[in-house]
Amino acid sequence: MLKIGVILPSVDVQRTEHLDLREAARYAEEAGLDSIWMGDHLATGAATLDMTIGLSTAAAVTERIAIGASVFVPAIRPLAWAAKQIASLQYVSGERLILGVGSGGGEEQWRAAEVPFAERGRRTDRALRALPDLLAGKPAEIGVDGQAVQLAPAVARPRFWVGNDSAVARRRAAQLGDGWFPSLVPVEDVATGREHLEELADRFARPVPTIAIGGVSAGGADDAAVRALAAVIAAGYGMPYERALSLPLTGTAEQVADQLGRYADAGASHAVLGVAGTDWRTQVDHLAAVRALL
Repeated sequence: MLKIGVILPSVDVQRTEHLDLREAARYAEEAGLDSIWMGDHLATGAATLDMTIGLSTAAAVTERIAIGASVFVPAIRPLAWAAKQIASLQYVSGERLILGVGSGGGEEQWRAAEVPFAERGRRTDRALRALPDLLAGKPAEIGVDGQAVQLAPAVARPRFWVGNDSAVARRRAAQLGDGWFPSLVPVEDVATGREHLEELADRFARPVPTIAIGGVSAGGADDAAVRALAAVIAAGYGMPYERALSLPLTGTAEQVADQLGRYADAGASHAVLGVAGTDWRTQVDHLAAVRALL
């Protein structure tokens, strides 16, 4: 069965709908969804919370539901500090963390972190290689001049899902991660990506990564609302409008379940969805109905 997660409401939605993060986390868990997620943003111009604090808050008021980073950017942090944040989240959540990992976020975020944007790829690979030992409490040579760093307490390694729809991301997922986590991609790209992952997994002698898709759901949205949402996606992600128009998951629960079923047929086992349209709680109820159908 395809598992469904939801992005927790933004600061603006929390204020508009009088819905705090704790209530939202409990609501998603009680609705029967599989996971709750937050993004990792530093200086974007929008009101955002620190992801590690937000997910810690969500973990503290829930018991079953997985908590997910969509996606954590280790490369804008000192590596030991990134590992400490991840280990702390894994510890306080009772090992419920799924760690989406990315290297993006826009150049303004990297400038704010005082890390060169051009180093993002090298630093991300370095993080993915060193994090397993750091989380396990083993010495890792990451300090100045190769000095060994050892952190405690040791925690079980969370699943690493590598974000982005690119050949580099799929290589990282197959070589260093546990899952591939592209967002806002059509079904046919997922199927093509799965074939590439199978080839890479064979090359690296590792299991084929899990596929989790990120998307946007707008249950009950009319045509005008869908077109407006597609325009926002096209502008925000720099993609053609016609491509963006095919991506929102809209309609009845049965229609959305059918759309997600096609992603499952293409190889996806998880869907992590932001919601648009009517209020956040109503959209979570809609996703719960979709999950029941799946």
